[in-house]
Amino acid sequence: MAHRLLPVTLLLSTAVAATACGGDAERARQVRGTARAEVAGIGYTSAQLAQALLQQPSGYRRAGEPDWGEYGSLKAIQNASRLQREAVLDKPSCGKSRPGGDVAGDVPAALVSFTGGRGLTATETLMSMPAADAEKQVNARVPPGCLRFRTRVGTAWAAHRVAEAPKGEIGEGSRTVGVATTGGGARTRTWYVVFRGRRYLATITVYGPGATRADAERLAGEALAQAGRVLS
Repeated sequence: MAHRLLPVTLLLSTAVAATACGGDAERARQVRGTARAEVAGIGYTSAQLAQALLQQPSGYRRAGEPDWGEYGSLKAIQNASRLQREAVLDKPSCGKSRPGGDVAGDVPAALVSFTGGRGLTATETLMSMPAADAEKQVNARVPPGCLRFRTRVGTAWAAHRVAEAPKGEIGEGSRTVGVATTGGGARTRTWYVVFRGRRYLATITVYGPGATRADAERLAGEALAQAGRVLS
């Protein structure tokens, strides 16, 4: 099964606030993620990626233990996929687009979440990925007609406004996208940074009323440095 690199606007707080754990009951799928990387020779195992995650980013504290294994089996990704299936878009074509191609559900991956001040949450995901596939994700762009849209989950509507920066230079290339969301009398912001390193793809997501591009890109820089210390 393939999974899109899910748009943050549809993840909302479900994905970024998810606290995942890697208990003994999950070892079988984590071993599968490790085996895939070894057999395919594409790079890192999920266990290696877990070691390369941020430990204590500036201004944040970890919310639970990291989750690692196959990308499609991570709890936060499953929660996000469920919410995406439940969401109705006023522009259905925006939900059907697959910018940058699909992320295979059995790609070795690791994920960790953090909480910060002023209601902020941050999430880092690392995925083992060949350079060509990672480059597709970095080069993806939001279609012009999808820069403004609305979503409905149940009876609640939310309006989203997207801002996308030019291609950046974090790691071996990066993509930064911001989303302002208004719904239920509240306004929130999401910023995410996608960047690629040597044989991996990383995403940093910052969500909350005061989320900023500067903070997301700062965390991406810290994540790059941490991965560089661990992954060779």
